[in-house]
Amino acid sequence: MTSSSRQAILDGIRRGLGRGPVDGADKAALEARMTAPKANLIPARAQIPHGEQVDLFVRMAEAVETTVDRVDGLDAVPGAVADYLAANNLPSEIRAAPDPALDAIPWQDRPLLTVEKGRAENADATSVTPAFAAVAESGTLVLHSGPDNPTTLNFMPENHIVVLKTSQVTGTYEEVWSRLRARDGGDGPAPMPRTVNMITGPSRTADIAQQLYMGAHGPRRLHIVLVDDGQE
Repeated sequence: MTSSSRQAILDGIRRGLGRGPVDGADKAALEARMTAPKANLIPARAQIPHGEQVDLFVRMAEAVETTVDRVDGLDAVPGAVADYLAANNLPSEIRAAPDPALDAIPWQDRPLLTVEKGRAENADATSVTPAFAAVAESGTLVLHSGPDNPTTLNFMPENHIVVLKTSQVTGTYEEVWSRLRARDGGDGPAPMPRTVNMITGPSRTADIAQQLYMGAHGPRRLHIVLVDDGQE
């Protein structure tokens, strides 16, 4: 969305509310609030050292039916992905995000693993994407959209594998939003992504007859390859 389009939408909202432009002290106060937002209440369980946050994230993720495989480096990712596919009787084919964050993974070490890049197609059984961050307090993955990260990869395939680095684990949601605002756009902060997906466990619903059904609105399996990158 361009700035002019955004301004047109905001102007329409103001007219609907019977309000004029915001200026003076009110405008300064709003800009200050947007520039330096204050954190809300922070759960005590998230106010722990980073190593403990990583362990908490794993526990919380596994509690909502996410599987986690911890590996020592990116070199171990192809093996972890291949083993996961074999353990679940899935084809040795993945649709990976064309994100540079996955380029350092030596997929060629597993020649029987077929890797295609791009947005998800109907026939894709398994997708592999990077994560932007993860939230320890709830076991939640945070992924954002962009040319290198088609959102279809997060929802269309029945099996979703996410490559997450330990340094990407944060304690709280507030830290994630701070990281999103601080992304480097080359000549200043990068614009906020069009879509931010917060994923806690595989898709599920119990709306029909109160029976739990997996994969109703997205993947029915969610697997995380957690890479120890030795950073805090």
